[in-house]
Amino acid sequence: MNLSLTLSKKEDQMNRLVTLAALAVGGALIAKQLKRNGAQKNSSSVKESITVDVPVRTAYDQWTQFEDFPSFMDSVHSIKQLDDKRLHWKADVMGKPIEWDAEIVQQIPDKRISWRSTTGTPNSGTVSFESLGGNRTRITLEMTYTPESTVESIGDALGAVRIEAVGNLKRFKEMIESRGHETGAWRGTIAGQGKPAVTH
Repeated sequence: MNLSLTLSKKEDQMNRLVTLAALAVGGALIAKQLKRNGAQKNSSSVKESITVDVPVRTAYDQWTQFEDFPSFMDSVHSIKQLDDKRLHWKADVMGKPIEWDAEIVQQIPDKRISWRSTTGTPNSGTVSFESLGGNRTRITLEMTYTPESTVESIGDALGAVRIEAVGNLKRFKEMIESRGHETGAWRGTIAGQGKPAVTH
């Protein structure tokens, strides 16, 4: 038995419990404040990066396997790829089930994938891939979103989206490094310019 690995898992579980408890207490306080002031629909943004020990092509190719996202994204239940550009998402936001559609507005192999939602909570973003030489790649996630409900506003105020983004990137790193290769790839190009804008 790997004792250090077992202890690491126990520490990770304990950290999650502590985080959930803190979120629950903080959420209750924020909910009261939102009821007093009324929830405001202000857009928020997240930008997080991580370095993975695989070639840029491996990292990029795996990220194009959108229907595999639930394997490393905790709150995502399923993603159905409708065609080369359109995806249907099912997920949870602080325990609330939600669904939305998104379209890929730019896709450049080994460089970036940009998307925007077309229904549901407005959100858009870009995942960029930068080769650091050899078998190392920097992945950067940038996302802008607008909380639509009190639950989403609470999550935003608590930094839940940022916490989840960091966790998702870490789990992707663990998954792709332990496997060492991609499960599939889509190397097509979708032309697009600038940052994606949400229009709904």
